[in-house]
Amino acid sequence: MSSRLYPLAVGNFAVGTGMFVTAGLLAPISADLRISTSAAGQLMTIFALAYAVLSPLLAALTARLSRRNLLLLALGVFVVGNTLTALAPTYPLVMATRVVAAAGAAMFTPTASGVATALTTPDRRGRALALVMGGLTVSSAIGVPLGTWLGSASGWRATIWLVVGLGVIGFAGVAAMVPEVRIATSGRLRERFAPLGDRRVLAVLVTQLLTFGAGFTAYTYIGSLFDLPLPALLWAWGIGGIVGNQLGGRFTDAYGPRRMVLIGLAAATVFMALIPVANLALPIALVWAFLWGGLGWLVGPAQQFRTVAAVPGNVSIGLGLLSSAQYIGLFVAGLAGGAALDWYGRAGVVVLSTGLGLLSVLFTLVTYRPAAEPGPPAEDQPIAGIQPAVTARMTKKPRMMR
Repeated sequence: MSSRLYPLAVGNFAVGTGMFVTAGLLAPISADLRISTSAAGQLMTIFALAYAVLSPLLAALTARLSRRNLLLLALGVFVVGNTLTALAPTYPLVMATRVVAAAGAAMFTPTASGVATALTTPDRRGRALALVMGGLTVSSAIGVPLGTWLGSASGWRATIWLVVGLGVIGFAGVAAMVPEVRIATSGRLRERFAPLGDRRVLAVLVTQLLTFGAGFTAYTYIGSLFDLPLPALLWAWGIGGIVGNQLGGRFTDAYGPRRMVLIGLAAATVFMALIPVANLALPIALVWAFLWGGLGWLVGPAQQFRTVAAVPGNVSIGLGLLSSAQYIGLFVAGLAGGAALDWYGRAGVVVLSTGLGLLSVLFTLVTYRPAAEPGPPAEDQPIAGIQPAVTARMTKKPRMMR
């Protein structure tokens, strides 16, 4: 059934390109809208904040929809939001349209992960999540550098139209290939926050927040940290991310999520501290960017695996909270990174991102103990929270998932 997961990856490719490409467009955006570089960086910040706030609210409002219909609704809203961004003439209007686009993304990405979990057996869950979330890493390797080049050549609005086109392709793919999947979930907002009462869940969410806060403090303002060609660095970082994400899924299945989380966090922190060294020459920077992207994205599938294991009866809710924590981290990165850039220059951004990375490693070492890590369910055990009709198809026809 892996072929049915590819449209979900395509949708995440569109979402990731629309989100991350802002980092490569700060110069043309600031010139066109007559704002500072740090103000242009807040377009990613407002997207991240809207995503974090709207994700649980919209999940509660759409709880009764089938997952396929929700995916289509999400991509439709995302396309409309980016269309409005491309047409908005002023900075305040552009900021408002990013909220609309973020609403679509907030519905799509957690739902796509939940559907991937529903359509695969537990022993292949890490790879399925890596495939679907791989759309985000592929967007950083292909969509973001392509959008950055297009923005510098034809204006940043041309890049946003590219994002609109990618969203339409994702919509068509979901409509044609993704089956009807119903995942039992509550429409009550209080129940959507119930997992926060579990310390294991809180530990996963705080790790996610710190991880993305650290990494995207540097990534959001990467154009201000290097004197080298930006598209080349983004290509190398994104290709490394693709490799790291896919290896992270396989290694998580083989060695467990704890090891992958700690290795990825520690390695990414070291590479953020080496930004001044990477800026010495383009060959050094390309190797650095590839390794930073690869080692950093080892964490993604492992974090999703941790979430599914911690809340097996509320998979979609848990993944939604994980996405919210991720985008709160991006919000923190945009605000804190912009302030550090304005006050202390590029050195301030490097120190801040490295410090947050160290904090994420220390927090994870203290809170994530091997004895507390729940193992995955047995292969013949139905995945909690999924309608019996879906789990029946999964257990009766395992050959389709090979």
